[in-house]
Amino acid sequence: MQVVVLTGPESAGKSSLSRALAERFNAPLVSEFVREFIQQAQRDTCYADISNIAEQQWQQELAARALQPPLLLLDTHLLSNILWSETLFQQSPAWLETALLSQKYDLIALLSPEGMPWQADGQRCQPDLGERLKFHSRLDDWLEQHQQPVLHLSGSWQQRYATLEQAITQLLGSA
Repeated sequence: MQVVVLTGPESAGKSSLSRALAERFNAPLVSEFVREFIQQAQRDTCYADISNIAEQQWQQELAARALQPPLLLLDTHLLSNILWSETLFQQSPAWLETALLSQKYDLIALLSPEGMPWQADGQRCQPDLGERLKFHSRLDDWLEQHQQPVLHLSGSWQQRYATLEQAITQLLGSA
């Protein structure tokens, strides 16, 4: 099983790319749970919600992994929960990083916010490109520090898709 994560700041194309790639490769996709949480709760999150949101994200990932598909796509993983919690509340639950580091990810596509317009949807909170670049940098720093297999993606949506499609094809060919 090859596990591919799409991560990055808001409006970098993660969700649309992950859906398109899931369709292209006929692969299961674990979506970003916090979006579902906010839609159901009809309110902003608070620090008390973070563990529950992360636990749901984690359980969905583990359930998908248990099915052992040839390819599993993740529209984010616990790193986003960690960094958003730290961004919004200056802290994150201690268990998140331990859980995150307990799993193997074969490819982590880190999407740049540059070249992608910010899309207001009632849930996003970083319309400023500078804020999204800072979040991107924090993701990159963490991934580098923990020696994760990162593919940096920038350019248009079509360029990102083509690059990631090729990387996944190569990953599946070497599996």
